[in-house]
Amino acid sequence: MSHFYHSTRNGSDVVTSKQAILQGLAPDGGLFVTDALGERKLDLGRVAGQDFHANARMVLGELLDDYSAEELSESVAAAYGAQWDTPAVTPVTQLGDSWLLELYHGPTCAFKDVALQMLPQLMSRARKGDGRNVMIVTATSGDTGKAALDGFADVEGTGVCVFYPWGKVSDIQHLQMVTQKGYNVAVCGIRGNFDDAQTEVKQIFADEPLAERLAARNVVLSSANSINVGRLAPQVTYYFDAYAQLVRSGAVGLGAPVEFCVPTGNFGDVLAGYFAKCLGLPVARLIVASNANNVLTDFITTGTYDRRRPFVKTISPSMDILVSSNLERLLYYASDGDCELVASLMADLADKGCYTVPAALKARIGETFSCGFADDGRTRATIRSAWEDQHKLVDPHTAVALSVSADQPAAGVPRVCLSTASPYKFCSDVLGALGVDTSGMNGFACMDALAHLTGTEAPRQLSSLRESELLHDDVCDTDRMPGFVESVCARVFL
Repeated sequence: MSHFYHSTRNGSDVVTSKQAILQGLAPDGGLFVTDALGERKLDLGRVAGQDFHANARMVLGELLDDYSAEELSESVAAAYGAQWDTPAVTPVTQLGDSWLLELYHGPTCAFKDVALQMLPQLMSRARKGDGRNVMIVTATSGDTGKAALDGFADVEGTGVCVFYPWGKVSDIQHLQMVTQKGYNVAVCGIRGNFDDAQTEVKQIFADEPLAERLAARNVVLSSANSINVGRLAPQVTYYFDAYAQLVRSGAVGLGAPVEFCVPTGNFGDVLAGYFAKCLGLPVARLIVASNANNVLTDFITTGTYDRRRPFVKTISPSMDILVSSNLERLLYYASDGDCELVASLMADLADKGCYTVPAALKARIGETFSCGFADDGRTRATIRSAWEDQHKLVDPHTAVALSVSADQPAAGVPRVCLSTASPYKFCSDVLGALGVDTSGMNGFACMDALAHLTGTEAPRQLSSLRESELLHDDVCDTDRMPGFVESVCARVFL
């Protein structure tokens, strides 16, 4: 085994991938990374000849190599089975001169399903022989919450506690979470935004007295956010599988480069593309697409990351983030593993709200990453033009990627935009972008009107929400989150 993991801020304490997945966040607040990333390259010829399931086994076998082949085979079969509405899992379709990587065919209609159908499988196998119960604590900007709830519901020895920003997710996203069944699940809105929730979750992981009290109950905490390497690793698969589909379609020759344009807020989805590049995928460029909360655009352009700015509530709420946690992993790899530098930058972010990277590090990041952003006006215009010109219905996050992609100069290579959610998760805003006045209409009225207007059909897992019972109505201030977690642990693990 060569893939040991350690913190981005301290290279001395190493753990296996199973241990890293169970812990979620490193003890010093850093994110787990492996220095073996990229030592071996995946065989592109083999990748191109395989389906999604085989490519998932290959990618996970490389990144998480303390799992046996049998464990990974069982995990892949369970994670990517009948709960997906297409055997391709993440199909690539053409849209004008670009391609769409459709990541919303899973049980919650969002890209998070690719990882969060897999993470419970990985955790269950990592727990064998451990004997401890695991409580998943996660903050969500909209999609991670439902995907985590769905993935971990009723999983033995595991609980899941989700915090979301009250009033700052779509109607459908909200209903997906608060109607979730399962003896081991809990959902709580917080008064604040996603960054507030994510910051407090990190504090919960660093709370030693809380950890000691939970340990007395034989409980440890872990995360389902993309700060967990078990969330990140499965996402690498769809970059390789998208390339395989393009090769098989004749859109790209084997070994020829491609570009990916990725709508992202927490930087996890696009970081998975960077991991794929490190593993040998010929990625010419990764385009970071932001909404009006364009902290990543400014960082890639200037080298200064500054979260001290107004938080903007947009129609692409899963990207309404000002603290992009996974950027820390890129800083580690782009600085050749300089833990001291990363720790210093993260301390500046916590204490001052900003940091500036050395010029050489900025230049190195710029070799792979470019960027752009789209405000709500441009996002709505893109939703409308995609429908009118291409007869393709897209959600606001996908529209951000398409809008940013349109501004990027053509490089003469295929470009794939990641389509991260079903448009029906955001039916009010999509309907509004198509010119319909949605005043006074609830989420289901918008859903029905969108289906009627476009002749498309809402996914059953979303339309059926109107028949579901509301089960979770908790809302709290952020300082009450640790107590909420402790109470959930007491309830789930009697």
